Order: sequence, then structure tokens, then C-alpha cells
Amino acid sequence: MLNWDIENEYFEKGYGIVCGCDEAGRGPLAGPVFAAAVVLPKGVVIEGLNDSKRLSEAKRLRLCEEIKEKAIDYAVAHAEVYEIEAINILNASMLAMRRAIAKLKEKPNLALIDGNVARDFDITAIPIVKGDGKSPSIAAASILAKVERDNFCMEMDRFYPGYGFAKHKGYATKEHKQAILKYGPCPLHRKSFLRKTLGDSFEQQDIWQNW
Repeated sequence: MLNWDIENEYFEKGYGIVCGCDEAGRGPLAGPVFAAAVVLPKGVVIEGLNDSKRLSEAKRLRLCEEIKEKAIDYAVAHAEVYEIEAINILNASMLAMRRAIAKLKEKPNLALIDGNVARDFDITAIPIVKGDGKSPSIAAASILAKVERDNFCMEMDRFYPGYGFAKHKGYATKEHKQAILKYGPCPLHRKSFLRKTLGDSFEQQDIWQNW
């Protein structure tokens, strides 16, 4: 249930600036992982605020604008594909979150992190399992990160036509996998993800060997 109980608990403990953090794009076969950090006014009501995955695209876009209008501060950052490949997707997600926090105008005292891991932050960071459905701050971050990543994928569809990035946003849909096998990978694709998802189809094609 989405309410201010989590934030209020930490406000009462003396944390003055609390931000919510979430990522978008851990699962796709292609593209960076994006993260957002959001500081909301205490107790602010944003009607319809929820985990971005439970919202339609139209609702996310509407809420994204309202969050930006009402937030005390917000920032979005990302970790590149080569960073995902070098340090793995979990660590890259943490990196993107740390970058988002670093972009905030005033450094928060506490970060509420969606998930069960909060790693290598230079402020107090508390992991909240399924936090995007419990904390307004995390839910707001989930929406901003998702909208930013979706916009990136739609833009990349112009540069890499044929893969359908505007439609599937890099996720492993049937159409996306067929396009990869037909055209080969593009610079946006995560090689380790393709190897795991496509298996023998990945290894047997000559095009992968020189990628």
C-alpha cells in the first residue's frame, strides 16, 4: 500500500532530506539502465501515484509531469551498456542510482532504494523490497526512470530501425529476438544478455564472433 509511513519513520529519526530511488531497464536485452532520485515534499499527494509497471503509458507521462512540478528536487542518470557488461546489471543499477543522487541540487541524508540491495552509497541507503508499491518517493522515482528510458528507446529506434525499440523498449519479445537473429546485434545490445537469452542461436551465427 502506498503511503508515507516509510518516509515518516525516517523523518522522525532526524533525516531531513529523504530521496526515493528506483531503476528502469534491468531486464531488457538492449540499452542502458536508467535510475531516478526524487525528493518529494512531506506528505504531498499525487493522485494515482504507483509503481510505474502498474501504470499505462499515458498515466506515466501525466504523472511524470506532475512529479516534476511538485518535487523539491529530482534527477535521472544512467549506466551505459559497456558498464553493464563490465560490472553486471545489479552493480550498474546501483551505479546509475548513485549518479542520480549525485545530480540532486542538495545532497539528501537518506536514500530509500527499491529492492533488497543498497550497495556502495556514500549516504545512508535503505533497501525497501517492492518499495515502488509502498513509498511515494520510490514510486515517483520509478516513473521518472521508466519515462526517461522509454524516451531514450524511442529515440534510438530512429538510429537503429528494424529492431522495434520504440515498441518493445529493448525487452526480449519474440519480435525483438527475431530481429536480432535476422540483422545481428547493434551497439545497444548487451552481449551477455543475448548469450543467455538466445543460447545456441547466439553462438552459432558467425556475426557474433566479430562483435
